[in-house]
Formats: sequence, C-alpha cells, structure tokens
Amino acid sequence: MSFWTNKKILLTGGAGFLGSAIVDELHRSGVTDDQITIPRSKTCNLRTWENCLKAVDGKDIVIHLAAKVGGIGFNQQYPGELFYDNAIIGIQLIEAARRAGVKKCVILGTVCAYPKYTPVPFREDELWNGYPEETNAPYGLAKKMLLVQSQAYRQQYGFNSIYLLPVNLYGPRDNFNPESSHVIPALIKKFIEAVEDDHRPVEVWGTGAASREFLYVDDCARAIVLATEKYDKPEPVNIGAGREISIKDLVNLIADITGFKGEIMWDVEKPDGQPRRCLDVSRAKNEFGFEAKTGFEEGLKATIEWYMANRIT
Repeated sequence: MSFWTNKKILLTGGAGFLGSAIVDELHRSGVTDDQITIPRSKTCNLRTWENCLKAVDGKDIVIHLAAKVGGIGFNQQYPGELFYDNAIIGIQLIEAARRAGVKKCVILGTVCAYPKYTPVPFREDELWNGYPEETNAPYGLAKKMLLVQSQAYRQQYGFNSIYLLPVNLYGPRDNFNPESSHVIPALIKKFIEAVEDDHRPVEVWGTGAASREFLYVDDCARAIVLATEKYDKPEPVNIGAGREISIKDLVNLIADITGFKGEIMWDVEKPDGQPRRCLDVSRAKNEFGFEAKTGFEEGLKATIEWYMANRIT
C-alpha cells in the first residue's frame, strides 16, 4: 500500500505558491482531493486557537507552509507582524496537532534562520552558531522557534514532527506583487516592464555582490513529499539545489532572457541582505533521496513564460 493511502492531510498555505506545487505533487503520488484540506485565511485564521483545533481535527498528517513572508523591504517595514504571525500560527498549530493525535507534522522553516555569517555551504549543524541577518531576523527567529518546539515535543511526547529548511524558491505562480515579492519575481517584473517601456533604466537594490541559492518550486514540492513519506528524525534538513549565484549575475541573466538592452542602476544605499547563501544538501539526499533536477536557466525561462501568460496588465 502507498504511504498516502487513506491519509487525511491538512496543508496550510496550500492555495499559495509552494502549496499549489505540493498539491500537484501529492496528486502524482496518488493522493485525491478529498484527502487534502486547505484552510483559507478568510474563513480559518490560524492566529486563532480554536481555528487551529478545528483544522487538525481528524487529520493524519499536517504539512505547515502558511507564513507571512516577503523581500528585504517587506521585512524592514513589518518586523513585528512577521515575528508574531509566523510564531503564533506555527506554535498553536503544532500544539493542536499534538493534542489531536496527528501522526506526523511537517514544518517548513526558512533559510533566513541561519546566522548572518554562516560558512558556505550552510550545514544544518551551523544553525545556532550566530544571529540571523538583521533585516530578516524577526521572521527567521520566529520560524526557528518551531524547530525548538518540534524537537521538544518529540522528546517529551514522542510527537513525530520534522523540520525542513528550504532555500529561496522561484517558479510559475510566484508572487509578483512589488510590495512583497522576492528577488526573482521582482526582477522579472521590472525587466519586462522596462523592455515594454523602450528599455528604460532599471534600478536594483544593493551592490550585486551578495549571493543566493534558488530552488525551483516543483523541486521543493517533491522534496517535501519525499520527506513526509520517508523522514522521521529530529534533525533539521536543508532543501536546496546546492549552487549559488551572485545577485549581479542573476540580474544580468534575467536581463538577457527578457531581452533587456537598457541601463542597470545599482542603489548601493539599499541593503544587500545576508552576504552569501548556499546550502549543503547532502542530508536530504542521504536521508530521503532528494536531489534538485531543474536547471536554473531552464527554471527562469519557465517562470518568465508563466508571468507573461498570466500577468494582469
């Protein structure tokens, strides 16, 4: 029998960017729609304790993706909300799942939880060796507390809660809202609009010297489904592609793919964020056989094509 046979799954954030990809991956694993419950914030605000209790009732598996999240500017503008919302939702949901007898809880953390100056590639053992980068520390620390809770609940209650650390994601159905989007969708939107406006100059935050690692959303969804099936240990697991690119090279690559021929202006007064990000992804491969499959340029082209086909102009 399949691991997923007759399992009732709560997928928080299931209507979002990553959640939609996980639903697709669950379908490929034989899961039917009637096995999946996706709470919506308008009718089931998980900051309310009673809603958490209702959401987990009768569920076998909880996959917790729901988060308030954004880019550097969003993090600087709303640090209090980012800390409170992400902490309270996760803490209450894990406790409600434990009380309801949920068999497995899968918690999505964030690469923002790592210390600002983590040696590259980031190993899971380095997670507590320093304070996160200041612009996203409230978000990163809120999510990291869910690792503490998961491990404490396993120790005291025998509760099977696992914790995954995905790197920056990108792909079709991403958030292209300039107020809250991450770097790749923000750049795609800027360059396409600049091309359509006779290649007007594009302004980019920072110096371009920082590096990031990016994982295609479908690869991340496959990793989460694999971990849900096969991983049952307390140690956190990095989910990534194991390759990094400088922001300058990223900007030039997106400019090239979109056909941009104008001037790129760097606003060096704006923050770069964490200096480097690149994960050691060996634990995911060894524990549940995950390796990223999508080439970076291939994924960028697919993301741009999706945006061009689906944007509201």
